[in-house]
Amino acid sequence: MTATAPLVLASNSPRRRELLALGGWTFTVRPADVDESPLPGEAPGTCVLRLAESKAEACPGGTVIAADTTVAIDGVMLGKPRDAAEAVEMLRRLRGRRHTVHTGLGVKQGGLLLTDLCATGVPMRPYSDEEIDAYVASGDPLDKAGAYAIQHAGFHPVPCSNRDYHVEKFSGCYASVMGLPLCHLVRTLRKMGIVPLADVPAACQARLQYDCPIHSAVLNGETIG
Repeated sequence: MTATAPLVLASNSPRRRELLALGGWTFTVRPADVDESPLPGEAPGTCVLRLAESKAEACPGGTVIAADTTVAIDGVMLGKPRDAAEAVEMLRRLRGRRHTVHTGLGVKQGGLLLTDLCATGVPMRPYSDEEIDAYVASGDPLDKAGAYAIQHAGFHPVPCSNRDYHVEKFSGCYASVMGLPLCHLVRTLRKMGIVPLADVPAACQARLQYDCPIHSAVLNGETIG
């Protein structure tokens, strides 16, 4: 096992860069340019895995990490909104309901390409129309799948331990909803002989201020998100 190796992140997402840095790895950023349109009838998990693979294959480098994320509700995938009006529509559709965020990973090293999938149930609080309008006006939703950032301090779309909205609390992989499931990535990189230089679960929980209940199960290879 090698403690570290030069990694390439095939994404320009600042959230993915922030999360990957928590592992202590050295990495460069080299965004992959691929068509991210879903295929007709494609399931969300299948779609994100296909796109993560395509991004990894399209990006040159030693060990390439690629990811793709989509939000799914009522059998419909919600990608990034085209404009403010579509962002409002998406947020109204998600309001007060549970949906699933699917994030696929593709990790390429030479001729080897490994994938992993994290599917996370996300309960949304019953935010108001006024809150939606203010959040959309900030511009933050426009580059986010499903038109929201789980970590946004002003909008805080998801119930957590210190805000009681009398609905289900979030209990899945917080990092995956942000776009990069770190423990899934750690277990994938381990298969390539690459281990982190930091305690990833501890670093992730400290950075996101979230007491993750599933990290041990993920690192032990369980199918859980």
